Amino acid sequence: MSDAEKGLAGVGSSTPDKEAPPTFASAATETSVRARDKEDFWTRNGLNLRSFQMRDIGESSIDSLDRTMKKRHMHMIAIGGSIGAGFFVGSGNALRTGGPGTLLIDFAIIGVMMFNVVYALGELAVMYPVSGGFYTYSTRFIDPSWGFAMGWNYVMQWAVVLPLELTVCSLTIGYWNSEISVAVWITIFWLAIVLINIFGTLGYAEEEFWSSCLKLGAIVVFMIIALVMVCGGGPKGSRYDEYWGARLWHNPGAFANGFRGFCSVFVTAAFSFSGTELVGLAAAEARNPVKSLPGAIKQVFWRITLFYILGLFFIGLLIAYDDENLLGANPYVNVNASPFVLVGKYGNLKGYDDFMNVIILVSVLSIGVSSVYGGSRCLTALAQQGYAPKIFSYIDRSGRPLVSVLFIIAFGPLAYINLSADGPTVFDWLLALSGLAALFTWGSICLAHIRFRRAWKYHGHSEDEIPFKAVGGVYGSYLGLALNILCLIAQLYVAICPVGGGYNNAEGFFKSYLALPVVIVFWIGGFFWKRTGWLRTEQIDVDSGRREIDWDEINAYRAKLAAMPSWKRWFHTLFI
Repeated sequence: MSDAEKGLAGVGSSTPDKEAPPTFASAATETSVRARDKEDFWTRNGLNLRSFQMRDIGESSIDSLDRTMKKRHMHMIAIGGSIGAGFFVGSGNALRTGGPGTLLIDFAIIGVMMFNVVYALGELAVMYPVSGGFYTYSTRFIDPSWGFAMGWNYVMQWAVVLPLELTVCSLTIGYWNSEISVAVWITIFWLAIVLINIFGTLGYAEEEFWSSCLKLGAIVVFMIIALVMVCGGGPKGSRYDEYWGARLWHNPGAFANGFRGFCSVFVTAAFSFSGTELVGLAAAEARNPVKSLPGAIKQVFWRITLFYILGLFFIGLLIAYDDENLLGANPYVNVNASPFVLVGKYGNLKGYDDFMNVIILVSVLSIGVSSVYGGSRCLTALAQQGYAPKIFSYIDRSGRPLVSVLFIIAFGPLAYINLSADGPTVFDWLLALSGLAALFTWGSICLAHIRFRRAWKYHGHSEDEIPFKAVGGVYGSYLGLALNILCLIAQLYVAICPVGGGYNNAEGFFKSYLALPVVIVFWIGGFFWKRTGWLRTEQIDVDSGRREIDWDEINAYRAKLAAMPSWKRWFHTLFI
């Protein structure tokens, strides 16, 4: 292994040449790896009955989860894991609501927020490698009762997302054949998700790697095509066979629906980034997250800049916000209303609409798999911290949190309620329960990082002892927290004053803001369960469970980095 590979965790930070401070890392990680490696191939990969038996240390340590995730998996989860229907289809509704100018500005603002959130999470995850990370960080650095609320809120979010994604998959298939009942496709895709989860962490990691490669490749193809279209290189007779430019920013204009439109797109942009935090959760199941996580965290910036911002900029240039095809009749998703599909349609690109709908299908299925992964790992962490029934702490010989996975998968058949006349109404309320879950999670990550830094300093530590530091430091987390709060305020405004004008009724308000009272109920429930409140700085433990760091490797890499030419040093700092 090269020195560069050995020291990836140290990029962008400095460390003392003095002896490293004492740490208290658990031996469960290595025990977990050895326990898995001594099993035969069929057991390791969950392919025989023996693999479903309890792992010897599975009931007592969260670190007994599988640890087969590689660096390439972590990078692709970071850069493409959360790109789904919210980006490919939901962006059309955002464009219609706020116009191309609002779309670009709001996604850029949320991008700044997510940049700071993910870096804060990366710093904490490198220091404290625990599955269900963001929930446990809330418990450890903020308030155990709040951690209880965040954990259960996160589980609920993914439990409801699974049937939604199954529904979207079935409707996407309807683009090619609408005669077959959606129930058939719901069943097929549900079984596909079950099959992928048989392979546990490796199944999730490989599925995310290849689906992310496909999604990112499709976006790159789109941006090349879009650039040609904007310059007037479209097929003869198409809408884009002459110089197109930025005419749609002038007519019908760059902004729509005023301040209400701005707030509505602000919220939509935030929801489009849901799942970005999974890279921090996945770090607990990486073979060596100290080396793989920092580089993966850095990829988030490029995903935000190149794929979200640049991709949506082209969408705003090519599709008018008042295009009637953006409306869509379906309450969940209408693949015909995807602006990515419409560009191909208006550009007379035969077959491109089919290609993009395949990408949408893969993206939606990918998010369905992620929902099982994210929800089950957080539920297992809750159980092993005593915040959920102990049965959910069961981890089998192949490293799967088996009972938690089965619990989340069991929510899949809720997709069948869409077959009834009242199904969409029921589903709207289920979605309302988890609608703001991501914002609470991201805000909690920033607050946990702020409180960690304060406790770290209080207990006599310096920033030089932190192996991977957030680029914005504690100020970046303050900015991320402030933007999360602003997004919650924007959602409250939209819940009261919808884009269509006037004021919402009680039903409309709670469909937009039901998650807040649910979180408060969980918070109160957690307080009565654990009888603990807000942690004072002196009560926060920053030493136990801290990862043991090999400072010799990090210092050797930093010395090598300092000797590199400036361009090469910047490349390593930004990408590796």
